[in-house]
Amino acid sequence: MNALAATRHDFEIARLEPVLARRISVLGSTGSIGVSTLDVISHARRTYGAHAMPVEAITAHSNVEILAKQARAIQPKLAVIGDEKMYGALKAELSGSGIEIAAGRAAVIEAAARPSDTVMVAIMGAAALEPALAAVARSATVALANKECIVAAGSVFHRALANSSASVIPVDSEHNAVFQVLNGEGAHEVEKVTLTASGGPFRDWSLEQMAACTVEQAVAHPNWSMGAKISVDSATLMNKGLEMIEAHFLFALPVDKLDVVVHPQSIVHCLVSYADGSTLAHLSSPDMRTPIAYALAWPRRISSPSRRLDLSQVGQLTFRAPDYDRFRCLGIALDCLRTGGIAPTILNAANEIAVEAFLNHRIGFLDIPRIVESALSDSPNANASVDTLEAVLAADARARELASNICRRVVN
Repeated sequence: MNALAATRHDFEIARLEPVLARRISVLGSTGSIGVSTLDVISHARRTYGAHAMPVEAITAHSNVEILAKQARAIQPKLAVIGDEKMYGALKAELSGSGIEIAAGRAAVIEAAARPSDTVMVAIMGAAALEPALAAVARSATVALANKECIVAAGSVFHRALANSSASVIPVDSEHNAVFQVLNGEGAHEVEKVTLTASGGPFRDWSLEQMAACTVEQAVAHPNWSMGAKISVDSATLMNKGLEMIEAHFLFALPVDKLDVVVHPQSIVHCLVSYADGSTLAHLSSPDMRTPIAYALAWPRRISSPSRRLDLSQVGQLTFRAPDYDRFRCLGIALDCLRTGGIAPTILNAANEIAVEAFLNHRIGFLDIPRIVESALSDSPNANASVDTLEAVLAADARARELASNICRRVVN
């Protein structure tokens, strides 16, 4: 590095010093988003210095081996395993490391409450709700990579935000893109926000083909590297329905200002149309490290190891309307958004149960929307409002039990 380049590098580090000094906690560090988050942090340390972005805590549900490997590499103050039975194994793996060890659900919530500046919430499903609320309660910046906690408890989450000075930066590529494009502009200036969907692995399949699909085919996403559950949600387009509900709560947008378009290349992540006739789009390669880096550095930007976009190599960008007949989950989710109340809570819980049953080869792919619909139709007062975390958790538990019973009937 020559003298001029070295000076520029030093200036860049000084300019970003407040960002690089932030202490980070990563909840769900062994999942795909968690792994990518630690990759972004490691890249920042290689780029800006070994002390960049110190890590307060990392957590995982049960994967001791990966969690311990991450802890040794990233050197957090605390490593937490959610499954209490795995405490001994984690303690043995990290013996002599000087890293604090804890286990259990309460320890995961405590990790979110520890004094970090930014909490990456990358826990899958409704299990993220209580840790996310713990981070909100102490006014941390919450990098939210979990859509289910807002879908299941949007009003409760909003109330918690109103009572704190926490900031929520969405990490989902679509919502992160909307967050950047809106840049604080009000919903009254927006005519429509359009989220893009890749269409998943079955975007061109017939219903007959989807009925016979395997788990392996459903999780083989053509563009993104994701966990099994979210990959199935992408295949059913439930993921996009959940994202519509999340966008409603995150950006205070009514359902008539939200839309979905199928965009197989996954290059354009959102389009925001304004009252003056302008439409602004956000583009990037399909690499989750891009929105993760933005969320960790907001409102600044840092270098990330993500793939760079070359439109000359992409060649063309195509768009088409989603097929609501073949992908019923999208329409079911939009109906729940219009219904409001606990309907999104029931939707999310029933979908998690149905996807789990599919991944365990107990039901077929097209049984997923049937089970979710049945759970919603069999739930009394789906439009009833929920005002407390306890009420949300109770509705979630009832919906899971109901969906489990429906799954058993499908199997039998």
